Amino acid sequence: MESDSEWAPAASLAVLRQRAEWLAGLRRFFHERGVIEVETPVLAAAGVTDPQVECLQESTTERWLQPSPEYAMKRLLAAGIGDCYQITPAFRAGEQGRWHNPEFTLLEWYRVGFSADAMMDEVEQLTACVLGAGQTARLTYQSSFIAAGLPDPLTASEARLAAAAAANPSARPVPAGLSRRDLLDWLFSQVVTSHLPERCFITHYPADQAVLARLDPTDPSVAERFELFVQGVEIANGFRELTDAVAQRDRFEADQAARRAAGQAVMAMDERLLAAMTAGLPDCAGVAMGLDRLFAIAAGVESLAGVLAFPWLRA
Repeated sequence: MESDSEWAPAASLAVLRQRAEWLAGLRRFFHERGVIEVETPVLAAAGVTDPQVECLQESTTERWLQPSPEYAMKRLLAAGIGDCYQITPAFRAGEQGRWHNPEFTLLEWYRVGFSADAMMDEVEQLTACVLGAGQTARLTYQSSFIAAGLPDPLTASEARLAAAAAANPSARPVPAGLSRRDLLDWLFSQVVTSHLPERCFITHYPADQAVLARLDPTDPSVAERFELFVQGVEIANGFRELTDAVAQRDRFEADQAARRAAGQAVMAMDERLLAAMTAGLPDCAGVAMGLDRLFAIAAGVESLAGVLAFPWLRA
């Protein structure tokens, strides 16, 4: 039986009103810069191949609730829409906790002709609209590991990374059978994040974590990918976007192979995205930002539930 208070919003009305003000401010930010707001389907024919993301399926239509509007927005970019943004519900299966809700609010935007550095500048300006002004440090993925007393993530062997994970005093035990990439993810989340500055961009992720980002033409061992962390919490993920459809298909195939090897459902490629990239995706940079996390930190609440009217357990 539901408790008498389960009908009520989890967040206070004051926070919900502040949330509305923040959303209005973000829309003003983009309007002042000539970035247009777009809408794309929340329910679509293809999910994503990324082994790190599990999509929610709508069973009656064999369509997928989207974890990001990225693919559809890139189709708009290929059609010539230009600079665009979207504030939308997004969905991921199996993610619930202090900083996770299966349904969350995502801000995603794309800037034609922007470099990764220019995009980080804009992310810093935008987050200041919510958090207030502040310095945002920039560290490479490699230097963040070394600063935390860990092996070089670009050159260390899987055995050395496993030893570093096992020797760490983290309260969480290291799961068995982790791949090299999974070991890096574990070390980053369990060790590196606690050493980061208050606001920090992590840049130049390893090439095997490029996802949909270009490889750095001056050093193809790393990708033109960055993430924003605030108080050790990931807030945004940005790319200088890969525009080569052949290379993207190769990455999708590698994702499918990784999912198959891990016993995960093998997701079909989004052929419409690949067709759009073949037609011509412009040189651009893009960012996906978790607004619930940003708002929770700005509001000083303990979890996402403090800024959501009806989180998962009250939905």
